[in-house]
Amino acid sequence: MPFITTRDDTEIFYKDWGTGQPVVFSHGWPLNADAWDPQTQLMADNGFRAIAHDRRGHGRSGQTWNGNDLDTYADDLAQLIETLDLRDVILVGHSTGGGEVTRYVGRHGSDRVAKAVLLSAIPPLMLKTDANPEGLPREVFDEIRKGVATDRSQFYQDLSAPFYGANREGHQVSQGTRDAFWLWSLQVGIKGSYDCIKAFSETDLTEGLQRFDFPTLIAHGDDDQIVPIVAAGEKSSKIVKDNTFKVYPGAPHGLSMVAPFKDVFDADLLAFARG
Repeated sequence: MPFITTRDDTEIFYKDWGTGQPVVFSHGWPLNADAWDPQTQLMADNGFRAIAHDRRGHGRSGQTWNGNDLDTYADDLAQLIETLDLRDVILVGHSTGGGEVTRYVGRHGSDRVAKAVLLSAIPPLMLKTDANPEGLPREVFDEIRKGVATDRSQFYQDLSAPFYGANREGHQVSQGTRDAFWLWSLQVGIKGSYDCIKAFSETDLTEGLQRFDFPTLIAHGDDDQIVPIVAAGEKSSKIVKDNTFKVYPGAPHGLSMVAPFKDVFDADLLAFARG
């Protein structure tokens, strides 16, 4: 399996499929690159080079004690892009992965970037503050920390329902999809998983969004129970200069994995990449 080694000697796993313009996928918490498999295959099948990595602490990458923060995640992404010498890159980030993409641009600029897709992404800020009243109260994230710290297996099983909208009437979420979520989540080291909660909830990514100087697709479901659209997609669309804001009516947080939203998003992703 291919790995790169970061400057602090952490091994980062990645998959690299197809040839053509590179499309680099960053996954959400608490998953890994496999969550992007339908889209990486889609892009590779259609003349793109699709690359997806496991964030440090997640999946097959190294489980470090330190560095479980968005600055380090972004630096790892930069090192992956630089090691593979990728240029004219289309960055695609889901949830925390959208934060990773945004932090990458904020810290490393856009010289290698052609476009970006922020799907159900955490920017600009998830935490409710006086300046960000649309955010979620700290107690929500404290409950997530409690779930990870006490019985994370059951917590991840329960979390898969709102993540994919399986708690909504008429949903089309299979048990297999929920089982995959649980399996991927248990591959995250508990330290990396716990630390990442602070990273995705408390990091203000406004400055990174302001540095976007390339076409951007901001895609969000209006029934996202994990990253509410009003505090995320809607606010990001008012900050990023050159963006298309696509709202998916009734769609959950993990819309790229479940019918009927997956096929619509796949078509939008491919059209945006080709456009």
